[in-house]
Amino acid sequence: MTASNPFESTSSSKSPTIVLVHGAFADSSSWNGVVAALRRNGYPVLAVANPLRGLREDAAYLRSVLDSLPGPVVVAGHSYGGSVMSEAADGVDRVTALVYIASFNLEAGESTGELSAKFPGAELGSALHPVEVPLPDGGTGTDLYIRQDRFHAVFAADVDPGTAALMAATQRPIAASALADAATKATWKAIPSWTMVTTQDLAIPADSMRYMAERAGSTTVEIDASHAVTVSQPGRVADLIDAAARSTTS
Repeated sequence: MTASNPFESTSSSKSPTIVLVHGAFADSSSWNGVVAALRRNGYPVLAVANPLRGLREDAAYLRSVLDSLPGPVVVAGHSYGGSVMSEAADGVDRVTALVYIASFNLEAGESTGELSAKFPGAELGSALHPVEVPLPDGGTGTDLYIRQDRFHAVFAADVDPGTAALMAATQRPIAASALADAATKATWKAIPSWTMVTTQDLAIPADSMRYMAERAGSTTVEIDASHAVTVSQPGRVADLIDAAARSTTS
């Protein structure tokens, strides 16, 4: 018996499932416009709730989701979500394409924080607010938030101010240790990839995205957008994911 896909669109049973992975300071709702566009094109879609607790932990969670889905899968990651999907998709034969949206595609041994600082232009670091939090083992860790008075300018400059204010208030913090965790996999070496470079990005410099895309041999498009491109230009993001899906699945 063939397993059914619980996220199947009613308009097509042959399209790959699109799995969307958000990054730090965001949640799954940041993909809402992209989800709507992809569903109009007949794709089953799942926007995963990325825990943002640690690279290995987050990748293990995403891997459990990927393992639960039948048929071909295309995975798209935004920002730190790209680091997570590169780690999680290793050895998953049903993943046909990786799509990096203003994102990280790490080499084994690299960390998200290392790549974000490789080229000048990032302004996110100075906008972060650390908060000490308790850990399950009784110790303490640090969660990072973007200061709400800097969120619009640094993270979402091309999003309307009202929406950006809501995003700032509902942002999900990331454990500082997650940004320091070193990758152990580089799945982009085995799976075709697509990259969207956001040229007005103040969180990840465009040159950093270009560097990662070039070494991965990624099909690359550049767009005049902020880091929050999944919110400001969801149609363009959906178009790139659609192109990756069409190129790698029949």
